[in-house]
Amino acid sequence: MIAILDYGAGNLRSVENTLAEIGARYTLVRDAAGLRDARKIVLPGVGHFGQMMRALDQMQVRDALIERIRAGVPFLGICLGLQALFERSEEAPEARGLGLYEGTVRRFPADARVPHMGWNQLDACCASRLLDGLDAHAFVYFAHSYYAPTVPQTAATCTYSLPYTAVLESGNTFAVQFHPEKSGPSGLRVVRNFVEL
Repeated sequence: MIAILDYGAGNLRSVENTLAEIGARYTLVRDAAGLRDARKIVLPGVGHFGQMMRALDQMQVRDALIERIRAGVPFLGICLGLQALFERSEEAPEARGLGLYEGTVRRFPADARVPHMGWNQLDACCASRLLDGLDAHAFVYFAHSYYAPTVPQTAATCTYSLPYTAVLESGNTFAVQFHPEKSGPSGLRVVRNFVEL
């Protein structure tokens, strides 16, 4: 069973609809026990980095989430769910990220129009199970003002004023800065690839 971590994210329903469209079985979880029972975990995310991290702490799921990812449970972070994997964000300097990857999520430069909203192109930089079957330069839908740095685990970048991590993949950990639930057939393929891991 796929567990969608429900911390109040605005795109929860569209993620549910995408999973339902491909026939995936899922449940919403709101506590550590639900995460510990999950065979796969999806962390959707829209909104503010600080609000998300505070919500995870108020729900007392931070440790369970990190524990399950480190135990090898397949994990998919979406948009803010990707940014949460890093140590911190300029959006909320006082909030700790999950710290599974080094680095700081930063705001796009002052000369870039934010939010970065709409269709943009991926640049795949290595083999990726999550992107299997997609063109190396597939177009997907973005909506964000902050970006994650490129790291050794970056599987694809996108360029908006500068290149940043659009897809992160390492072992059982997968994350996308774009919204697969709004990215048409390409997004559906990404979600299906995760479900079929």
